[in-house]
Amino acid sequence: MPADIVVTSEPRAPARRMRGLSALGDKRWFSIVIGLVLAVLVLPPLVFLVQGAVTVADPAGATHLSLRRFGEIVAQRGFAQSAFNSFAFSLGSAVVALALGGVMAWLVERTNTPFKPLAYLTTIISMGTPYVLYVSAWLLLLAKSGPINNWYRQVTGRTDVLINVYGLGGMILIEGLLWSPLVFLLLGATLRNFNPELEEAARMSGAGPFATIRRITLRLSLPSILALAMLVFIRALEAFEVPALVGLPGRVHVLTTDIYDTMHLSMPPDLGSASALSCMLLVLVSALLYFYGRLTRNAERFATITGKNFRPSQLDLGVWRYPAAALLVLNFVLLLVLPLIILIWASMLPFYQSFSWAAFARITPDNYKNVLSSSRYIGLLTNTFVIALVSATAVMLIASFTAWLSVRKAPGAGLLDQLATTPLVFPGIVLGVGVMQLFLTVPVGVYGTIWIIVWAFVINYMPYGVRYSFAGMLQVHRELEEAAAVSGASSVTGFRRVVVPLLSPSLIAGWLFIFLLATRVLSLPVLLSGPSSQTMAVAMFDLWGNGQGPELAALGLLWSLAMTCIALIFYFIARRSGAGLQGQG
Repeated sequence: MPADIVVTSEPRAPARRMRGLSALGDKRWFSIVIGLVLAVLVLPPLVFLVQGAVTVADPAGATHLSLRRFGEIVAQRGFAQSAFNSFAFSLGSAVVALALGGVMAWLVERTNTPFKPLAYLTTIISMGTPYVLYVSAWLLLLAKSGPINNWYRQVTGRTDVLINVYGLGGMILIEGLLWSPLVFLLLGATLRNFNPELEEAARMSGAGPFATIRRITLRLSLPSILALAMLVFIRALEAFEVPALVGLPGRVHVLTTDIYDTMHLSMPPDLGSASALSCMLLVLVSALLYFYGRLTRNAERFATITGKNFRPSQLDLGVWRYPAAALLVLNFVLLLVLPLIILIWASMLPFYQSFSWAAFARITPDNYKNVLSSSRYIGLLTNTFVIALVSATAVMLIASFTAWLSVRKAPGAGLLDQLATTPLVFPGIVLGVGVMQLFLTVPVGVYGTIWIIVWAFVINYMPYGVRYSFAGMLQVHRELEEAAAVSGASSVTGFRRVVVPLLSPSLIAGWLFIFLLATRVLSLPVLLSGPSSQTMAVAMFDLWGNGQGPELAALGLLWSLAMTCIALIFYFIARRSGAGLQGQG
């Protein structure tokens, strides 16, 4: 028996080395394949966008390279005003979102305030509500004929309005409200893991609650707060729904609506000028993302979680619990109850009118009947579900391999990670112009179909998929794959049989999050959809533009109900996986 043991143990080391070389070879080929896929997805829209911006034709029809379009855009009368509006809109939105979301996050995570579930309920429902529907609800509330301005005129006897929503202030308010749930989630995760010993030491030294917050909590949370501010600033700079629905009627132009107008106000669309303006916005976003990376890169200097165990504690507010609870209730009413009430009211009327006893007599379920019986809306539902399902599946498939190869330091891992995160620099409207340029040039029959939207969504949401997968992959130790390799499994088999099952919570959370985003966003489909490839968001945008507010409200409420169920599943899976909520940045 001992002889048998000696004989069988001799070839183990060479065999292990051979399996290691084989695994390295498998990963090298996977790196090449995934790298090619990412390059084909990410680089062509950028190339065609730049080419469209710098290629001009002379009167004879010959084309040549020129920066003339950039000069013409800068010299335009309204460009400086649009750039200023974009900056002011983004900055104001970030301040509003941080103020609302930050206060809610601190009250929920660090104090003993009652009614905390209201904040989570608000966030979950907001994740399932299309941006177009949410903005439309606030326009119905704050419009000149809306209930708030009506009540103001009845109480004061004046003829003007209390709130002029169709202006820069209205845009900032609505965009800030739109982003405050995300700030609540991300900043809440930071505060939840904050070491309370530092605050306790400050209080033992005689500092009061507000001094402790100002001098300890806020200062140590500064990197997260600044990073969130930069993130919301960038996303507001890229935003389209609020500028289009609120800004354009009020003649407040920003860079994204200038790109949209350039594409739609001329026939044929001025793709060259749209590409040049898109490139300028692309450079600006890239610079902001660079500073965002610098903010998050140095965050470890403010770390408060160490190897020493600690128990999270909550500040006892005493009698201030009740005003704090009132703030949570007010946030719930402001972000959820008021928009929901106005949408339900509008959906039950043949045409929209403000609250009155006469209007109650006109209540009818006809809008819901029309939506549920319309073959057009069934087609929109099918398009949206197919686009979201295929996009989320493709993103998570590619992202899971990318994260695996990056974490395991496969050959070319750095390049793969760079390619996968490059789409962060693309605002949705800019990516839409680039993808349009691509498929107008390349003879592939996808223009005007749902597949061009799928292509754009896969590019746009790749960084989110990689972040979810990467966070989960870091928790899977290399030894598990090595054990599979010792048992004779190839790298692919080890990934499929060992890594994927352990990674599944993060993959599912990422899939659900991307699915929800793909059903809500407007900026890409509004440029790329054709008559037979519209999504729910585009249909809602058209309904609002056509003055069909009641039908929009009925359609939006039914759609949001279904999406909220999916958002609820996402929320619980994300909480359990420990990676999901952070991935939304």
